[in-house]
Amino acid sequence: MFIEIQTNSSVPIYLQLAQQIIEGIVRGDLKPGDSLPSVRAFAADLGMNMHTVNKAYHYLEEKEFIQIVAKSGVIIQPNGIPKASEEEKQQLAEQLRPLIAEGMVLKLSEDEMVDMLCNLVRDIKEGKQ
Repeated sequence: MFIEIQTNSSVPIYLQLAQQIIEGIVRGDLKPGDSLPSVRAFAADLGMNMHTVNKAYHYLEEKEFIQIVAKSGVIIQPNGIPKASEEEKQQLAEQLRPLIAEGMVLKLSEDEMVDMLCNLVRDIKEGKQ
């Protein structure tokens, strides 16, 4: 899996890393039970601080996308990732709401926003940035 960090982005580096791992899961590049590199090895490979990788891993663990097993390493959730709960759907809706409102202020039509969403879903599945 190829990780590309944009240092000039307003998105924190740990979150960029976590988001790219999530996209790897979506595309099937990372499958249930697959191992991820240790914090130390991943940090060295990416040329970043170990604390940044650790923060990304804990973010993913909190969302239950990965498991951190002491002395065994980090693995993609071995039983697969369950379908979103109603609470998780609500959280995603709350995160999307300000972006949709901003699009509306910028006079984007509903169709334009739906097309944008469909294009983003396709790009994620295809691994496009």
